Amino acid sequence: MAKLSTHVLDTAAGRPAVGMGLVLLRLGNTGHWEPVLRTRTNADGRCDRPLLEGDALVGGRYCLRFAVGEYFAGQRATTAGADANASQAPMPFLDQVPIEFGIANPEQSYHVPLLVSPWSYTTYRGS
Repeated sequence: MAKLSTHVLDTAAGRPAVGMGLVLLRLGNTGHWEPVLRTRTNADGRCDRPLLEGDALVGGRYCLRFAVGEYFAGQRATTAGADANASQAPMPFLDQVPIEFGIANPEQSYHVPLLVSPWSYTTYRGS
């Protein structure tokens, strides 16, 4: 059965990004992004279930929005150039990381990995 899945790796720490929040959105007929689901990554940096599968996996434009800033704030990550004021958490360089992608063939599986540090990220279409 075809499915949409994701996997998040914290490349700064060299481990899965445990507990990262994410939202899946779909571009609706009105041209606005509509939320499909909200979830968090598990101990392996994956979601416990596919984001979409079966009849729920339909063609269209999607966006996965990852709460990277919140995740790294919880990891006590520091950013270069942060204010030296210790009473305040530093402003994260990355906050929300949106990955917009298309599902052209809902009979195929789509995997959207995110490799992320507090300062950079990369993604690709996985299998």
